[in-house]
Amino acid sequence: MKTPQSAIEIRKAVHADIPSIQDIAEVTWPVAYGTIITPKQIRYMLDNRYNNDVIEKEMFLGDTYLMAEMEGVAIGYACVKARENGVYKLDKLYVNPDKQKTGAGKALLQAVIKLIIDSRGRELILQVNRKNPAVGFYTKMGFVIAREEDFSIGNGYYMKDYVMSLLLNN
Repeated sequence: MKTPQSAIEIRKAVHADIPSIQDIAEVTWPVAYGTIITPKQIRYMLDNRYNNDVIEKEMFLGDTYLMAEMEGVAIGYACVKARENGVYKLDKLYVNPDKQKTGAGKALLQAVIKLIIDSRGRELILQVNRKNPAVGFYTKMGFVIAREEDFSIGNGYYMKDYVMSLLLNN
């Protein structure tokens, strides 16, 4: 589907996109989290959330990955998971640091919202580190902070997040 940002195209990811998703994560995470969490925690999370088995299993179980492309080159991705009672979770949304501020993040989020509305979903939630500047992006896009929560992710690491919510009018 073409987005209002005419140079950006959003499409559903396929198995062959897994290396691109991993590559974008590898360059994005150190920039996004380098001043928030330790390099060891970044590596731990990348290894545990972006290995082939994990992404393949998520795709197999029905999680939807979307790719953002400019001129045929993958520059970002999002992953959304269906929950219960019309609630969906935006599990991942990252854009290559040198392609941020192009509208790709907004286009990905708008595509996720459309997908959820088309599926008759009623709410989109997400977790974002409390110190992540992306909190401002999500607030600008209509999300509200529902609560603060610390999530144990193993190996003694925690995600100190806001849980944010966007109610969808269907």
